Amino acid sequence: MIDFNASSSLSGQIEALMDQALQAENAATAPRDYLGASRLGAACERQLQYEYAKAPVDQGKGFSGRLLRIFERGHRSEDMVIRWLRLAGFTLKTEDANGHQFGFSVAGGRLRGHVDGVLVAGPEGFAYPSLWENKCLGAKSWRVLVKNRLAVSKPIYAAQMALYQSYLELHEHPALFTAVNADTMEIYAELIPFDAGLAQRMSDRAARVIQATDVGELLPRSFADPTHFECKFCAYAERCWRTPS
Repeated sequence: MIDFNASSSLSGQIEALMDQALQAENAATAPRDYLGASRLGAACERQLQYEYAKAPVDQGKGFSGRLLRIFERGHRSEDMVIRWLRLAGFTLKTEDANGHQFGFSVAGGRLRGHVDGVLVAGPEGFAYPSLWENKCLGAKSWRVLVKNRLAVSKPIYAAQMALYQSYLELHEHPALFTAVNADTMEIYAELIPFDAGLAQRMSDRAARVIQATDVGELLPRSFADPTHFECKFCAYAERCWRTPS
């Protein structure tokens, strides 16, 4: 007799084995030794400083296996969209002449960023060269993006793109931002003009984080209440609120 009730137990067993392996792989990966441009738009500068200084996260706040699977899904979706754009007639470059991912490094290598690609030619109606960035989002998050557009709904991505446009000198033409709905595979696309003010504010923020960490100064919190939404989901909340403001 087939035990139809065993499926959920088997699923849990397989998932646990996968998660254990993914978490071990992640733990063995050397952490960044720089401040990533993809994080500079985060809501709290103290959180950024903890990340940059490689402070240990609160107990139980590390990356779960499920979250690591979501990250990998995002990376895989990027490869798919690259293929689709090329099939659609865009000439999309993802590596430089030396086979390295396009990116920038400033402040002695302590601020870096790596871009998804650069559009250098393609269908009429677009300006080249231009930055291209892609994200994979759950259906709810994707719908919020479609409704409110990038700058309002995803300020961290907007900051990331402004920095890339600035440091890679791709600010003459609007960047192309695409987002894949992970549930329906719908594509959202938006042209993002260069926001020089945003790029400057993020560069200034990076300098504050780096300089404060160098001298051992803890930057202020962005929120006054530990029950604030951003604080509740911060991996450093316990550490932060044990420390005087």
